[in-house]
Parts: sequence; C-alpha cells; structure tokens
Amino acid sequence: MVVVVAAVTLAVVGGGDGEVLPEVAPEQLVDPLPASRPVDRADVEAVRLPVAVRGYRMADVDDVLVRLGAELAERDARIAELEDALAGAAAAGHDEDERA
Repeated sequence: MVVVVAAVTLAVVGGGDGEVLPEVAPEQLVDPLPASRPVDRADVEAVRLPVAVRGYRMADVDDVLVRLGAELAERDARIAELEDALAGAAAAGHDEDERA
C-alpha cells in the first residue's frame, strides 16, 4: 500500500525530477455580460461564474455585481425621470382642466 501511494505521489509531483505540477491558468468568465448593450434577464441567467479552489473567483463575482449595480442604478434614474415627467404632465393637464 505504501509503495502504491509513493508511486502515485511521484507520478503526480513529476517523478522526482524537481518539477512540480504545472501551472494552469485560472478559469475565466466564459460569457461575460455584453459591453455593447444593456444587460437583460437572459444575460443574467446565462452568467456562469468560474469556480476556484475555495468557491467562486472574487474578481469575477465583483465584476458582475458592479456591472449589474451600475445598470440597475441607470434604470432607476430613468424610471424616476419618467415618473417625474409623467407627474408634471398630469399636473399640467389638471391645471388646464381647472381653467376650462
């Protein structure tokens, strides 16, 4: 049993030639969120974050969350702008009705 464990260890480490396991590039985000257009629901559902040794890669998660946060803030600002315009139009229509 000890011989088998030693043989497997030597095979994994590199057979004693001083070489350790080769460096492997970390997984990258396969389908990042599109930069050329706003993110939609399908984009968010399609995001698959690469897994690292202890969970997800923090940089990838942070990038996705920052992008989604920025887009949500833009949409919230646009909604508030449209609601203000609608309220202004409704108030102007109400003033015209009172004059008539």
